[in-house]
Amino acid sequence: MIISNLQRVAAIASVATLGLGATAASAQDMPELVINDEIAITTHAPAPAYLENLDEVISGWVFRSTETQALQMDDFDNPGMIFVDKAIDAWDKVEGTAGKSCAACHTGGPEEFAGLRATLPKWNEEKQALYTMEDYINECRTERMGAEAWKWSGADMTAMNALISLQSRGMTINVATDGPVADLWEQGKEIYYTRVGQLDLSCANCHEDNYGTMIRADRLSQGQVNGFPTYRLKNAKLNSIQGRFKGCMKNVRATPYKEGSEEFHALQLYVASRGNGLTVESPSVRN
Repeated sequence: MIISNLQRVAAIASVATLGLGATAASAQDMPELVINDEIAITTHAPAPAYLENLDEVISGWVFRSTETQALQMDDFDNPGMIFVDKAIDAWDKVEGTAGKSCAACHTGGPEEFAGLRATLPKWNEEKQALYTMEDYINECRTERMGAEAWKWSGADMTAMNALISLQSRGMTINVATDGPVADLWEQGKEIYYTRVGQLDLSCANCHEDNYGTMIRADRLSQGQVNGFPTYRLKNAKLNSIQGRFKGCMKNVRATPYKEGSEEFHALQLYVASRGNGLTVESPSVRN
């Protein structure tokens, strides 16, 4: 009998669901994440009330191998810190027609942005739009420095994103879901639960229904984004949130939305809010 790809996926999902309870329970016994022996990271937290199908939210760090976990526990070993160092150099670099650098306006250094990463994406009242870290960085470059915008998931952008996000490491994620972002949050939720692509899968099928189970040589996580930008051993670079969304959509053989699009902004808002209660880990290390 010939079995279609969709039947194979359905069978895998069914088996994964059977093993989910034991795997998720064992995650509770994982070691605690403390970075540099001083920054305690919350890896388990009660799920926000608006999450209908989860009782607990769990950091992606929990689902990694012991070796990968160890890389994130010391900045000396964390390969993502190489890119943070590059961003520190870029911070002082004068670019654009205004003859300015990041340091020219933000005289207090990147430390001025402590707490920002924990609230993103958020509503920008002046622009009347939902803003991610990438939006804020490119606004500074184009409107204040007179420089060219950086590519959304380019090396310069993800490095600067990591440097600024680092200032919030250990702070609790608190992304707003109401007020002016309410409609976008609902749009993001709809995208999260909509099946797409030739494999007919949604974000929830992997990261809500089957987290903790093995797929190929890796273990599915809840898809939390509190550690982004994240260094992936797979491609040896920092990866952006929407770049990962794009990769996931390609994996299920769907046509991805464009990075920076309203759809990906809405999805990022919803997914980020699913991690409310966890803490910022950027830059994290994942497989």
